[in-house]
Amino acid sequence: VSTPIGNLGDITYRAVEILNQVPLIAAEDTRHSRKLLSHYGIKTNLISYFEHNKFTRIPKILDHLKSGKNLAVITDAGTPGISDPAYKLIRGALAENIRVESVPGPAAFLTALAASGLPTDRFIFEGFLPPKKGRKLRITKIREENATIIYYENPKRLLRTLRQLNEILGDRPAVV
Repeated sequence: VSTPIGNLGDITYRAVEILNQVPLIAAEDTRHSRKLLSHYGIKTNLISYFEHNKFTRIPKILDHLKSGKNLAVITDAGTPGISDPAYKLIRGALAENIRVESVPGPAAFLTALAASGLPTDRFIFEGFLPPKKGRKLRITKIREENATIIYYENPKRLLRTLRQLNEILGDRPAVV
Protein backbone atom coordinates (compact mmCIF):
# COMPACT_ATOMS: atom_id res chain seq x y z
CA VAL A 1 0.00 0.00 0.00
CA SER A 2 1.54 3.29 -1.08
CA THR A 3 1.83 6.00 1.57
CA PRO A 4 2.29 9.78 1.39
CA ILE A 5 5.74 11.16 0.64
CA GLY A 6 5.40 14.30 2.76
CA ASN A 7 1.82 15.49 2.85
CA LEU A 8 -0.47 13.19 4.87
CA GLY A 9 -3.32 14.15 2.53
CA ASP A 10 -1.61 12.39 -0.38
CA ILE A 11 -3.12 8.98 0.34
CA THR A 12 -5.92 7.31 -1.57
CA TYR A 13 -9.30 6.41 -0.11
CA ARG A 14 -8.63 2.81 -1.07
CA ALA A 15 -5.32 2.80 0.82
CA VAL A 16 -7.00 4.06 4.01
CA GLU A 17 -9.78 1.50 3.56
CA ILE A 18 -7.34 -1.39 3.17
CA LEU A 19 -5.17 -0.28 6.09
CA ASN A 20 -8.34 -0.27 8.22
CA GLN A 21 -9.48 -3.71 7.00
CA VAL A 22 -6.36 -5.86 7.18
CA PRO A 23 -5.53 -7.58 10.49
CA LEU A 24 -1.83 -6.68 10.28
CA ILE A 25 0.43 -4.09 8.67
CA ALA A 26 4.13 -4.72 8.00
CA ALA A 27 5.77 -1.30 8.35
CA GLU A 28 9.30 -0.13 7.62
CA ASP A 29 9.37 2.00 10.79
CA THR A 30 6.44 1.39 13.13
CA ARG A 31 7.02 4.68 14.99
CA HIS A 32 6.89 6.66 11.76
CA SER A 33 3.89 4.70 10.46
CA ARG A 34 1.91 5.26 13.68
CA LYS A 35 1.76 8.99 12.85
CA LEU A 36 0.08 8.27 9.52
CA LEU A 37 -2.24 5.62 10.93
CA SER A 38 -3.17 7.80 13.91
CA HIS A 39 -3.96 10.72 11.57
CA TYR A 40 -6.58 8.53 9.85
CA GLY A 41 -7.81 6.78 13.01
CA ILE A 42 -6.42 3.41 11.87
CA LYS A 43 -5.85 1.04 14.79
CA THR A 44 -4.53 -1.98 12.88
CA ASN A 45 -1.69 -3.94 14.54
CA LEU A 46 1.81 -3.29 13.21
CA ILE A 47 4.85 -5.51 12.76
CA SER A 48 8.22 -4.06 11.79
CA TYR A 49 9.73 -5.10 8.48
CA PHE A 50 12.91 -3.35 7.35
CA GLU A 51 16.35 -3.97 5.87
CA HIS A 52 17.96 -5.37 9.02
CA ASN A 53 15.20 -7.79 10.09
CA LYS A 54 13.90 -8.93 6.71
CA PHE A 55 15.36 -12.44 6.87
CA THR A 56 13.72 -13.21 10.22
CA ARG A 57 10.44 -11.48 9.36
CA ILE A 58 9.81 -12.89 5.88
CA PRO A 59 9.06 -16.46 7.09
CA LYS A 60 6.73 -15.14 9.83
CA ILE A 61 4.88 -12.87 7.40
CA LEU A 62 4.59 -15.63 4.80
CA ASP A 63 3.19 -18.01 7.47
CA HIS A 64 0.61 -15.34 8.33
CA LEU A 65 -0.38 -15.09 4.66
CA LYS A 66 -0.40 -18.88 4.10
CA SER A 67 -2.84 -19.21 6.99
CA GLY A 68 -5.33 -17.29 4.85
CA LYS A 69 -4.98 -13.92 6.54
CA ASN A 70 -4.34 -10.67 4.72
CA LEU A 71 -1.57 -8.20 5.37
CA ALA A 72 -0.64 -4.75 4.10
CA VAL A 73 2.97 -3.68 3.57
CA ILE A 74 3.86 0.00 3.88
CA THR A 75 7.08 1.95 3.63
CA ASP A 76 7.93 5.20 5.40
CA ALA A 77 7.04 7.16 2.28
CA GLY A 78 5.98 6.12 -1.20
CA THR A 79 5.48 2.74 -2.78
CA PRO A 80 6.75 -0.44 -1.08
CA GLY A 81 9.23 -2.36 -3.19
CA ILE A 82 10.73 0.74 -4.80
CA SER A 83 14.29 0.96 -3.42
CA ASP A 84 13.35 -0.72 -0.14
CA PRO A 85 13.37 -4.29 1.21
CA ALA A 86 9.68 -4.94 0.46
CA TYR A 87 10.63 -6.41 -2.92
CA LYS A 88 12.20 -9.41 -1.12
CA LEU A 89 8.96 -10.04 0.77
CA ILE A 90 6.95 -9.66 -2.45
CA ARG A 91 9.25 -12.10 -4.23
CA GLY A 92 8.86 -14.56 -1.35
CA ALA A 93 5.08 -14.31 -1.47
CA LEU A 94 5.00 -14.86 -5.23
CA ALA A 95 7.29 -17.90 -4.85
CA GLU A 96 4.69 -19.35 -2.45
CA ASN A 97 1.86 -18.60 -4.95
CA ILE A 98 0.44 -15.97 -2.62
CA ARG A 99 -1.52 -13.30 -4.45
CA VAL A 100 0.12 -9.87 -4.31
CA GLU A 101 -1.88 -6.74 -5.04
CA SER A 102 -0.33 -3.29 -5.35
CA VAL A 103 -2.35 -0.32 -4.14
CA PRO A 104 -1.07 2.60 -6.22
CA GLY A 105 -0.11 5.97 -4.89
CA PRO A 106 2.93 8.20 -4.52
CA ALA A 107 6.36 7.17 -5.76
CA ALA A 108 9.07 9.73 -5.08
CA PHE A 109 10.94 9.19 -8.33
CA LEU A 110 7.85 9.70 -10.50
CA THR A 111 6.76 12.75 -8.52
CA ALA A 112 10.24 14.26 -8.88
CA LEU A 113 10.41 13.40 -12.59
CA ALA A 114 7.04 15.01 -13.30
CA ALA A 115 8.09 18.26 -11.60
CA SER A 116 11.69 18.30 -12.91
CA GLY A 117 11.16 19.82 -16.33
CA LEU A 118 13.47 17.12 -17.73
CA PRO A 119 12.34 14.83 -20.57
CA THR A 120 9.87 12.20 -19.38
CA ASP A 121 9.49 10.18 -22.58
CA ARG A 122 12.50 8.02 -21.70
CA PHE A 123 13.95 7.69 -18.23
CA ILE A 124 16.05 5.26 -16.22
CA PHE A 125 15.50 4.76 -12.51
CA GLU A 126 18.73 3.71 -10.80
CA GLY A 127 17.58 3.86 -7.16
CA PHE A 128 20.35 4.23 -4.57
CA LEU A 129 23.97 4.03 -5.68
CA PRO A 130 26.25 1.79 -3.62
CA PRO A 131 27.80 3.82 -0.78
CA LYS A 132 31.37 2.97 -1.85
CA LYS A 133 32.35 -0.13 -3.83
CA GLY A 134 31.03 -0.29 -7.39
CA ARG A 135 29.68 3.24 -7.31
CA LYS A 136 31.81 4.77 -10.09
CA LEU A 137 31.42 1.69 -12.28
CA ARG A 138 27.64 1.84 -12.00
CA ILE A 139 27.61 5.52 -12.99
CA THR A 140 30.04 4.86 -15.87
CA LYS A 141 27.86 2.05 -17.27
CA ILE A 142 24.99 4.49 -17.79
CA ARG A 143 27.05 7.34 -19.28
CA GLU A 144 26.03 6.75 -22.91
CA GLU A 145 22.30 6.55 -22.21
CA ASN A 146 20.22 9.24 -23.87
CA ALA A 147 17.58 9.42 -21.17
CA THR A 148 16.71 11.19 -17.95
CA ILE A 149 18.53 9.29 -15.20
CA ILE A 150 17.03 9.20 -11.72
CA TYR A 151 19.01 8.42 -8.56
CA TYR A 152 18.03 8.36 -4.91
CA GLU A 153 20.67 9.63 -2.52
CA ASN A 154 21.22 10.06 1.19
CA PRO A 155 21.47 13.79 2.07
CA LYS A 156 24.81 13.14 3.80
CA ARG A 157 26.33 11.87 0.52
CA LEU A 158 24.53 14.23 -1.87
CA LEU A 159 27.33 16.72 -2.53
CA ARG A 160 29.88 13.94 -3.10
CA THR A 161 27.47 12.16 -5.44
CA LEU A 162 26.74 15.30 -7.45
CA ARG A 163 30.48 15.83 -7.91
CA GLN A 164 30.95 12.22 -9.04
CA LEU A 165 28.01 12.41 -11.43
CA ASN A 166 29.42 15.59 -12.98
CA GLU A 167 32.90 14.07 -13.20
CA ILE A 168 31.69 10.87 -14.90
CA LEU A 169 28.58 11.96 -16.81
CA GLY A 170 29.77 15.44 -17.71
CA ASP A 171 27.88 18.68 -17.79
CA ARG A 172 24.22 17.88 -18.37
CA PRO A 173 20.92 19.21 -17.02
CA ALA A 174 20.22 18.07 -13.46
CA VAL A 175 17.55 18.62 -10.85
CA VAL A 176 17.95 17.98 -7.11
